[in-house]
Formats: sequence, C-alpha cells, structure tokens
Amino acid sequence: MSQDKFVFGVDLDGVVADFIAGLRPIAAEWLGITVDSLPLEVSYGFPEWRLEGYGGYEALHRFAVKERDLFKRLPPIAGAPAALRRLSGRDVRIRIITHRLYIKWFHQEAVQQTVDWLEYHGIPYWDLCFMRDKAAVGADLYVEDSPDNIRALRDTGHDVLVLRNSTNRDLPGPGAENWEEVEAFVEARVRGA
Repeated sequence: MSQDKFVFGVDLDGVVADFIAGLRPIAAEWLGITVDSLPLEVSYGFPEWRLEGYGGYEALHRFAVKERDLFKRLPPIAGAPAALRRLSGRDVRIRIITHRLYIKWFHQEAVQQTVDWLEYHGIPYWDLCFMRDKAAVGADLYVEDSPDNIRALRDTGHDVLVLRNSTNRDLPGPGAENWEEVEAFVEARVRGA
C-alpha cells in the first residue's frame, strides 16, 4: 500500500466480535430451546442449529439485529480490543471491514449498532467499511475468519491471517488461535520480518 502507515484490515464478526456467543442465546430464544442444546462448534451458516423450519438463517439474523440489537450487544473476542489499541498506539492504521449490510431494510440499525459497539469497547479505527468485497478496500494485511473471504482475498494476491475457529480449521496458514498471536504476527509484518 502507498500509505505512510501499515494498514491492517480487520473483520468484525468472528474476529473482534464473538458472533457465535452473541447469536447463540438469541437463536435459542428463536427456536424455543435451551442455549446448551446449540453447539458452539458450527459451520458457516449454522446448519448445526437446524434453522430450516424457522425461516432459516436470514430470518434469525434479521430478528437478532432488529429486535435484539445483536451488533450492539456482542461480546468481544478475548484480547481483541486491547490488542487493537496497542497496535494503533504503534502507528498501525486499523481499517474495520465488515459485511454487516447482509440483509435489506435494516442498514441504519446495522451501522448504528456497529459504531456504538466499537465506541463502547474502545476499539480504535480510522476507517469503517461496510462491504462484501474486502479486497476492494485495500490493506497491507487482513485478519479474517470467513472461509469464502479468506479464499477471495488470497485469490487476488492479498496477505491474510486466518483467525482460527470451527468454520476455517481446514484452511492453510498463516493462522492465529487468539489475539496474542494476531498481535505478534502484525508486529512482525510491520517490522518487515
């Protein structure tokens, strides 16, 4: 990139925000079952939660955002906010890139909840991008969890660090199991190591 600062492209859901932990109790309410009956180890799209007879994932997602303020209430992934603050303090430009405008007719809620969440958790960022094609935004390094996004970024020659979870364990590295490893990886890249 041609910027003076190293640009770190950061996905939100599953990377900074613990999407599964936040959605799980809402899904249990939606399905009328106990939270414990929903597995934590899921595939992309949550087929393990058996949402088919309830309008599918899209219906649950709409309910979670519109009626339960999902994006405003997600717990952060352990260590993510503090690591991003430290990286920002070392002149890394944090560029949040998320595809939260997933379903029509609730963009205002999604954007407002996202901004409120970032501010509440003290997450520094210079850029906030709501887009599906994350490569179109540009960054020196991306951290991502979605297998489709990881493949799309890599197919276009972008440098991607995989934040490991149950949806992406089969993808090749580089990868990180937690934010301590993410921070160390970014620092090494900034130093040119």
